[in-house]
Amino acid sequence: MHEFSITTQLVDSVLQELKKYDVKKVNEVYIEIGELTFLAHEQVKFAYEILTKDNILKDSKLVIKERKTVCKCSACGYEGSIEYENDEAHHFSFPKLCCPKCGSDVEIIKGKDCVVKNIKAVVENV
Repeated sequence: MHEFSITTQLVDSVLQELKKYDVKKVNEVYIEIGELTFLAHEQVKFAYEILTKDNILKDSKLVIKERKTVCKCSACGYEGSIEYENDEAHHFSFPKLCCPKCGSDVEIIKGKDCVVKNIKAVVENV
C-alpha cells in the first residue's frame, strides 16, 4: 500500500509549508494525482484522515483531482494522451507507453506525479 507512504510525504510537506504562516485552521487541501501513480483515491483519503488527526490539518477536507497522462513522441511530434490495453484475465487496464500514432517510444510529460495545488486555511490577523 504505497498510498500511506505517499500521503505521509504529502502531509509532511503541507505541515512544513504551514509553518511559514500563522495558521489557525486548515479547511481544505487540494491535490492532483497523476493517473500513472496508480494511487487509489479512497486509500489516500483514508490515510490522510489517520495522519491528520493530531495536527493542524485535523478535520480538513482533502480534495483530489486526477491529472491525466500526457506523452510526447520525439519521432513524429505527437503530444497527447496515451492508450490503454485491457487485460481481461486480471480485470485491469495498463498503459501502452508507445506513441498512438507511430508506435515509437514516448516521454511521459504529465501524469506520474502527486502535487499539492492549494491549501485553504484561516490565518491569525496581524
